[in-house]
Amino acid sequence: MSVYRVLDKLEAYVHEGTWLPAGYRILSEERLIELLEKIRASLPEEVGRAKVIAKDHDRMMRVAQEKAQAIVDEAASRHEELVDDSEIVRRARTTADVVLREAEEKARKVREGADRYANDVLAEMEGRLFGALGAVRKGRQVLDGQPQGAERPLEEAAAKSKRAAFDLQNAADETAALESV
Repeated sequence: MSVYRVLDKLEAYVHEGTWLPAGYRILSEERLIELLEKIRASLPEEVGRAKVIAKDHDRMMRVAQEKAQAIVDEAASRHEELVDDSEIVRRARTTADVVLREAEEKARKVREGADRYANDVLAEMEGRLFGALGAVRKGRQVLDGQPQGAERPLEEAAAKSKRAAFDLQNAADETAALESV
């Protein structure tokens, strides 16, 4: 029998009761208890479960709060990890920038040093060439001012010229070696 049918019977029984003065009715206690037991028997299982749930309400609230706190803690932990990762990336970029600047500075210094060295070699080569040119001029002056029989100054001029050419070749080799660096 359904709960609603039993409730309808209970309501009809109350209306059928005998009236007393002052608005009271007389009902049979046995009949009321019988109808209440039928109502209890007709209640679905969900009502019993709801009763158990109501009793366990505090425990369930506690469990839900613990789960919620665990979720919040996990989210906070994940947030900290992301912040740490972001900080690591920022530091890595800063370090990379510093390393790049240092490498560019070293490259600039190496270029400047190579340029200075090449300039020094070229200046030395220029000096040797001027020396060789001076020797050639002296040799020509000697040849122009002396009779053909004077071989000694000519030999000296030729030796100086050969020495200047040799020095010039060495300077050219050094310059080529620098350019390959």
